[in-house]
Amino acid sequence: MLAQDLQALFGGTKVLVVDDEYYTRKVIRTLLTAIGVNSIFDADNGPAGLQAIRSMLPDVVLVDWEMPAMDGASFVRAVRSPASFPHPNVPIIMLTCHSERWRVEEAMRLGVNEYLLKPVSSKTLLDRMLSVLTKPRPIVKVGKYYGPEPRPGCSYKPVNEASLGEIHLIRD
Repeated sequence: MLAQDLQALFGGTKVLVVDDEYYTRKVIRTLLTAIGVNSIFDADNGPAGLQAIRSMLPDVVLVDWEMPAMDGASFVRAVRSPASFPHPNVPIIMLTCHSERWRVEEAMRLGVNEYLLKPVSSKTLLDRMLSVLTKPRPIVKVGKYYGPEPRPGCSYKPVNEASLGEIHLIRD
């Protein structure tokens, strides 16, 4: 993308950063500003992040895995609950220092769009932001899974208990 295209895209993008560490939020804010994001909001815990989604309707949410009171996994579960949460389709990027395979797989099962490891570079953050904003995967409901359609090469395939293979595309 050209610089003016990025500026147009990110200039109007609202990003919510949910992380309990003040310094981490500050670093992420600096990275987002460097790639052209002007509307950056933050929350220092999961419940405050859920409230922020309700009130500000962000275009992207960056969330940490390890937080007190409500961890990132519980946060994603709450957001990806269309029966009880008003904005379940918001793109979510898990940004964490945890690289264990089980966490990455759990994040996929919960409906995370992207999974990034800290410390993250501005290039990697830019690439993932572009991915969720310009090439969004459709939101699907398969059994208990609600989230972005798994990528073709992904080993995780949600299962619909009532009818194997039945996928419901969700439209905004």
